[in-house]
Amino acid sequence: MMRESRSCRKQGIRVIAAAIAGLTFCLVPALAQQPPLPTATLNAGIHVIQAEVADTSATRSQGLMRRKSMAQGAGMLFLFDELATHCMWMKNTLIPLSVAFIDARGQVVNIADMQPLDETSHCASRPARYALEMNQGWFKKRGIVAGAVIQGLGQFSPAAR
Repeated sequence: MMRESRSCRKQGIRVIAAAIAGLTFCLVPALAQQPPLPTATLNAGIHVIQAEVADTSATRSQGLMRRKSMAQGAGMLFLFDELATHCMWMKNTLIPLSVAFIDARGQVVNIADMQPLDETSHCASRPARYALEMNQGWFKKRGIVAGAVIQGLGQFSPAAR
């Protein structure tokens, strides 16, 4: 009798483990996918940027995590509720990025290069309202430096929202 009981328990444990593995297999990819974000067209001089807009706490927290690539000329614009020295990091982010911190007038405050999966904080050197992430080197290749103006941000000013 004792052997039969252990055998049944082992079989029950195997069934439960298989069910958990099956659920994990189905749920993990669904959790990793983001719903599509709204996009905005921005300009850095003559250069056009198609930016996804992260304007909620949840979308800012998710950012570009788990993505394997990003098209050239594409980026992610982070809209912050307040003007502050915001910081960014690369937790669970697989692609190398450059981030431009931008003030309320659209002027680039500073630009930082960030490495995949690095949890080092990269911060605005003075208060910023926006952060724009692009593929690493995008700003440098186009000669965009601190002081440059990013056009198209007016639609996101606190008065416009």
